[in-house]
Amino acid sequence: MFEGVHTAITTPFRDDETIDEAAFRRLVDFNIRGGVDGIVPCGTTGESPTLGTDEHHRLIDLTVEHVGGRALVIAGTGSNCTREAVALTQCAERAGADAALLIAPYYNKPTQEGLYRHFKAIAESTRLPCILYNIKGRTAVNIDTPTLFRLAGDCDNIVAVKEASGDMAQIRAVLAERPSGFTVLSGDDSLALDVIRLGGQGVISVVSNVAPEAVVRLTRLALSGDFVGAAAIHARLQPLFAAAFIETNPIPVKYMLSRMGMCREVYRLPLCKLGREHEETVERAMREFGLVEAV
Repeated sequence: MFEGVHTAITTPFRDDETIDEAAFRRLVDFNIRGGVDGIVPCGTTGESPTLGTDEHHRLIDLTVEHVGGRALVIAGTGSNCTREAVALTQCAERAGADAALLIAPYYNKPTQEGLYRHFKAIAESTRLPCILYNIKGRTAVNIDTPTLFRLAGDCDNIVAVKEASGDMAQIRAVLAERPSGFTVLSGDDSLALDVIRLGGQGVISVVSNVAPEAVVRLTRLALSGDFVGAAAIHARLQPLFAAAFIETNPIPVKYMLSRMGMCREVYRLPLCKLGREHEETVERAMREFGLVEAV
């Protein structure tokens, strides 16, 4: 169900930091025209930690409404508070989302038993398919492989993982040990080709915000077994992959979108504008890929 490219969509803000719904709709349309299989609102790239509850609900509603069945909607509904994650996930279900993306709780550093109980409580509160999101670099806790598959075995609707641990040994173990039908998606653009080569089903992508057609082409070639063709596109995209993470995501990708005229370069603190020392690196990657014209 979740094979392919799913864009972790940015949240555009106006100058007063209110959500720019018109720009959000443009971004969604741009990605769907580019062929992506899903839109993921309210994730890391969507600056979810600084969204209020009402804004979170509104963005999920808006995404479902505007996508209108043209792609899947995988709503980011995770939290470091289990009760909040349950409430957000139930909101996404009522809105008509196709799945929930559940980040591991951050800051409070639960044990593996705590992670198990957290995700199990969310899964039991909804009929939505649940995709667990493993990114220790942001959460300070890893979803260990035995915990992941204990959850998959005990909860029929825990059906996939977004693997952004950066640990290829762990990702190999997940792919080797997963139950039948369990989906593994890369959470790292630069590793997506390797994950698919090892048996993964796709990517939840940051760079597809600005280059959806290329990321889709890379992924589809890899899924079809054409790893030579996919590698050629990967090599062309690699400078964009690097530039997109030269500073904390989503700072660079929102800078790129602003240069493309898709949204303003406005963030909510504690995120702030791209450092001037990195602008030329990002600009060069954009010029080389043809996202902006050379001056």
